[in-house]
Amino acid sequence: MKTSSFPGRVRGLLVAAVLAADPALAIDTEPRGLRALRIASADVPAIDGMLDDRAWQRAPVFDGFHKHLPRDGEPTAKGMRTSVQLVVDDDALVFAIRAWDPSPERLRSALARRDKVDAGQDFIGIWIDPAGHGRAAQFVRVNIAGVVSDGMHRADDDESDLGPDFPIDAAVRLLPDGYSMEVRWPLSNLRFPYAGGRNWRVMVERSIPHADGTLLATAPYRIDALSRLSFLQEIEGMDATVASVRDRGFVEWRPELTVRSARAAAPGQRVRGSDTQLGLEINARPRADWVFNATLNPDFSLVEIDEPVSQGAGNIALSLPEKRGFFLESADVLSLPLPAFYSRTVNDPEYGLRATWRASDMDATAMSLRDEPGGLVLRGRPYETLEAVQAGRSVASLVRARWHGEGLLLGAFASQRDYHRFGRNDVLGLDAQWRAEGEDGVQHQLSGVAMVSRTSAGFGEDAVVGKVPRRSGAYLWNKYLHKTERWWHEVELEAIAPGFANDNGFVPQAGIARASGSLNRILGSQTLGALELYEFETYLGFHEMRTLADKPTGQAGGETVERRLRPGVWMAAPLQTGLWAELGFDRQRARPGGRLHDTRVVNLGIETKPAPWVARIAAELALGRQLDADADRVGPGGQAILDVDLRFPIRRGWSLELDHHLNRSWVRGTLGTPAFTDTAWRWRAMLHFSPRDSLRLLAQNTWAARRDDGMTQLEAWNERQVHRSLLYRYQWQHGRTLSLGVTSDKLPLVKERSTALTFKLQWEV
Repeated sequence: MKTSSFPGRVRGLLVAAVLAADPALAIDTEPRGLRALRIASADVPAIDGMLDDRAWQRAPVFDGFHKHLPRDGEPTAKGMRTSVQLVVDDDALVFAIRAWDPSPERLRSALARRDKVDAGQDFIGIWIDPAGHGRAAQFVRVNIAGVVSDGMHRADDDESDLGPDFPIDAAVRLLPDGYSMEVRWPLSNLRFPYAGGRNWRVMVERSIPHADGTLLATAPYRIDALSRLSFLQEIEGMDATVASVRDRGFVEWRPELTVRSARAAAPGQRVRGSDTQLGLEINARPRADWVFNATLNPDFSLVEIDEPVSQGAGNIALSLPEKRGFFLESADVLSLPLPAFYSRTVNDPEYGLRATWRASDMDATAMSLRDEPGGLVLRGRPYETLEAVQAGRSVASLVRARWHGEGLLLGAFASQRDYHRFGRNDVLGLDAQWRAEGEDGVQHQLSGVAMVSRTSAGFGEDAVVGKVPRRSGAYLWNKYLHKTERWWHEVELEAIAPGFANDNGFVPQAGIARASGSLNRILGSQTLGALELYEFETYLGFHEMRTLADKPTGQAGGETVERRLRPGVWMAAPLQTGLWAELGFDRQRARPGGRLHDTRVVNLGIETKPAPWVARIAAELALGRQLDADADRVGPGGQAILDVDLRFPIRRGWSLELDHHLNRSWVRGTLGTPAFTDTAWRWRAMLHFSPRDSLRLLAQNTWAARRDDGMTQLEAWNERQVHRSLLYRYQWQHGRTLSLGVTSDKLPLVKERSTALTFKLQWEV
C-alpha cells in the first residue's frame, strides 16, 4: 500500500479542521431541519442560478447555519448570511442556495477539472444520506464557477472517495451582494432502501476562503466525533416522494466508440497499426433498492495516468486510487481495511457484471468479470512484494454482504480469482464493527476482520502464473478507537499468515504481524509567539512489525522488520495552513537474517492556501538515515514531496490551471555521492474554456538510478520513463463526451518509444 511519513491521525485532522463544529454556536435560535416542498413536474425550477421561479416563493427557507473552524466558537463574520431551500418532484431534488457576502469582489473561484473543488474556493457542498443509517453519504460540491466535485463518504473510516461521478446539474449567478445557486440531483443516482428505510438526512455547507477559511454548515458536530455523518439532519417532507419513486426504474445505456492509430519503435523494429473498438456500459435501477451495472469491452485509454510516486529504496508495492467508473458503484459496501477487492488487479476486462442491493438494515454487492491476459499478480512477503504476469484469461468474482444495526455492523464476503488451468485463489472473510457513545460524550469504536485463503496458483521461474500445490493462509485485524473532547487514542493489531493471498485484493506483505497506534492530545487554540494557532495537537505514534515463521521459504519467525516511535505536533494556522513536525526513532531490516538498522529521521510538513491564485502548496520532507534495501545498508538521505497548484482566470471567462508535483528519494553512499535516487516529476496544464470543455497538456517523467558506492558492488543502472500527452475533451452533459488525444511514451531500459492518436466518443442514452 502507499506509505507516507505523514501521520494518519494528522491527515484526518487536516480534514476535521475544515469541518469541526462547536455545537453551542448557532445562527438560528430555533433549531429546525431542512424541509422539502413537494411540487409537480411542471413547476420544477429552471436550473439557471436565478431564484425567481414560483417554487422558490413557496419553499420553506432554512438559514440555521453553524460556524466551523477556524476560530471555533466565535460568531460568523457580519453579512455572511446563508439560506437554503429544497423542492422535490418525481425525478430529482432541487436545492436553492442564497449566499450573502459584504465583499463580493473577494470571492474565490476559477474553472478547474472535476473533483478539484476545495477549501481554497467559494463553494456550496451538499451531503445526502438517503438510507438514513449514517454509514455512508453521497456528496457534491459546486464552486461559484460551476465546477463540481463529488463522491462517497464512508463513516467506517471517516474518509471520502472522489471516484464516483453523479449527473449533477448546477448553475450559479454572481450578485452585487454575493451569489445564488441552484443544484439539481436526480433521484436515479441516490441509493436508498425500498421499504422500512429511515428518514433521509442532509447537510449543506458553504466555504468562504477570504474570511480566513470560514466554513458554515447546517449540521453542527464536534471535532471528537467518530464521523461527521452522525450529525446530518433529517429532511422533513420526503415520505410521499420516497413512496412514489421507489418503484420507478431508470436505465442508462452508454455506448462508446474508440478509434486509435499508433506506432512504436524499438532497436531494430518499427510497428504501425490502427484499431477501432466498440464498448458498452449499462447502468440500471429497476427499483430503489437494486442497481445493476454491466460493461462490455471497455476502453480505459484516456483515463488520466496515475500521479507519479517515488517508491524509494524499498521493495514493497504501492497502491493506487481507482478512476474507472464501473468499479466505483457500491464502493462503500466493499470498504475494508485490507481491500477485499483492488480494481488494479484487473488489466483489460472483456466484460464485467455487477449487482448491488440496499435494504433498511442490510446491503450487498456481487461482481464478476473476465480479464484478458497480461495483468500483474502481486504476492506479499515480509521484505518485498513479488510480481508475476497472467499468462491466460482469468475470471474475478466477489460477493459481499453487511447487516447494520444501531451501533453495530456485521459483514461477510467471498472472493475468487480463477486462472483456469493455471489454478485459482479463493478467499472467505467475516468482519464486524461496534460503536458506542457514553453519556459523558466518550466514544468507542471496535472493529475486526478475519479472512482465510486457499491458493493453487503460484509463480513459476519465468515470473508467469502457473499451477502449484495448494496452500492456505489466514488474516486477522483488530482496531480500537477511543475519543473524548480532548483525547484521541487508537490501537491496531494485524497478522497476515505466510500463505495468505487475495489476488482480487491488495496484499503487499504477508508472513508478518504488526501492532501500531497513537496517543493524541487535542489542546485547542494556542498562541506561539506572534503566531495565533486555531488548533494545536501533540501525539505519539508507535509501530512494530515482526515476521511469522514460514517453512517453505525458510523465513524465521520473530524477526523485527520495522520499529517506529514518533512523537510529534500538529497545528492549524491562518491562511488555511496546517503544519506538523515529528521525530522518528525508527529501526528497519532489509532482508531475512539481515541487520536491524538504525534509521532515525526528522519529518516535517506544511499545507497552505495563501492566495486566490495559489490553490494549494503542500510539502513533506524526511531527513535522516535512510534504508537502501537492495544494498542492505543505511546512509544519509531523505524523501521530499512538493505539490504546487495554481489557478489563473484569463480573458473571455477562460481559466488556466497549473499543477506541479515532485517526489524524490535518495540515499548517499560511502563515497559521498547518491548511491540510489528515485525521482518522479509531473507538470499538468489545463486550459478551461468552460466547465464542460478543456485542453490538457501533461508532461511526466520518472527516473531511478543506482551508482557504485565503492562498497556494495551492486551493478550500476539508470532507467527513465517519459510521458507526454495532449487531450481535448468536450462534455455536452453527464455521460456524453468527445475526446481527442495524442500521447507519446518512452519506456525504461528497452529504449522503446510509442506514439498514439486516439478519438473517443461516449453517448449516454
